Amino acid sequence: MSNLLTNIAQNAVFVLEFLAIIAILFVIAFVLERVAAKKNDVKEPIFTTRKIAMIGMFSAISVILMLFEIPLPFAPGFYKLDFSELPILIGTFAFGPAAGVMMEFIKILLKLLIKGTSTAFVGELANFAVGCSFIIPASVVYAFKKTKTSAIIACLVGALSMTIFGSAFNALYLLPAFAALYGMPIDALIAMGAEANHLVKEGSMVSFVVACVAPLNFLKGFSVSLITLLVYKKLSPIIKQGRKS
Repeated sequence: MSNLLTNIAQNAVFVLEFLAIIAILFVIAFVLERVAAKKNDVKEPIFTTRKIAMIGMFSAISVILMLFEIPLPFAPGFYKLDFSELPILIGTFAFGPAAGVMMEFIKILLKLLIKGTSTAFVGELANFAVGCSFIIPASVVYAFKKTKTSAIIACLVGALSMTIFGSAFNALYLLPAFAALYGMPIDALIAMGAEANHLVKEGSMVSFVVACVAPLNFLKGFSVSLITLLVYKKLSPIIKQGRKS
């Protein structure tokens, strides 16, 4: 009984931390968007009726893509590649970082409603926070200067940010939280990484994130960035049509 109560308390604390991270990232995105708007003398509101509708549409496409996961040969089975960040990055370039964080949140909410969680919300928090570490820096760079060159720089900044943040966040918070919630030693997770990737050393969290987590995040950031750069210019007029309404 005491173990059950402890597990409930741990899950409740984790959910509260999850909500706090969502709120913090949204505030950061909102402030940065306001700064960029002031610099560019843009006075339209953060959210309009059309923008809210587009946020819903991009979020729905994103959660569909999230359901199609690709296993990777260099990482354990609980790490998979998906392209759910693609519509969100496109929508964030069009509507700003605050809209991007909102899309990330709605995507996770829809995923939980459709599929639930198999990781005690750890996987959902990882997807949300690491996704935001990609779209916020990328969209802020692009918001200050909307040119083809700045879009390329924005995508590179976003991919690098996601790689660095995702690796650190996994090592310092997510993997320990996952181990604690499931009552398993952290070395067991590292051992799973060692089975998939010979570069992972036994008991070494650093080798685990360098060999498994960092390549996954960089691959995702690079591929999503490349596709976005190829299609955004063609989609932008359609997305922004009637934007001020």
